[in-house]
Amino acid sequence: MSDTYRTLNAPVRISQKVVDSRFIAEAFPVDATEGAERRIEAVRERERKAAHHCTAYRIGPAGATFRYDDDGEPSGTAGPPILRQIEARELTNTLVVVTRYFGGTKLGTGGLVRAYGEAAAAALDAAPIVENVQRTAVRIRFDYDDTTPARQVLRRFDVTVHDEAYTDVTELSVGVRRSEAEAFVEAFTNALGGRGTVLQVGKA
Repeated sequence: MSDTYRTLNAPVRISQKVVDSRFIAEAFPVDATEGAERRIEAVRERERKAAHHCTAYRIGPAGATFRYDDDGEPSGTAGPPILRQIEARELTNTLVVVTRYFGGTKLGTGGLVRAYGEAAAAALDAAPIVENVQRTAVRIRFDYDDTTPARQVLRRFDVTVHDEAYTDVTELSVGVRRSEAEAFVEAFTNALGGRGTVLQVGKA
């Protein structure tokens, strides 16, 4: 499984006109279904005069949690095309809401699929994308005399330091790339000849 996943770095909003209808597509970074649902409700409230608010989102590093909603459009003509655009860009923790103000002319099922898919695509293409690294939290302790070998281990791995505490010993809370966590613990233990202590691996 990959250590990285792609998501949005900031929300984006675009508007397109198709025949007589206006489609407003908004894409948001989200990290939980609850957050996605709150975003959807906020759009519904703001654009309460619209005919439809069609949505799709994927949640989780692997995008295992997903949902779409046609919101009154013919089945499969809105939510799935939006979701396909998210999947095509290999994005997760991503929500897209496409709001339709109906202009009086019916687009037909094929026209709706294209309109919703193209609106979602335009929003996602305009959105800034970031690649996030999945990390495992590790907390270590070592004596002052072991600072050099400990720091050498830290430099060998892709590590972010979250917290540092210095007393008569040093304690560090670091984030280690998920696939390297076991190797990091082993390297730290070996480099310090067993003198260092691994206080925690993973979430507390």
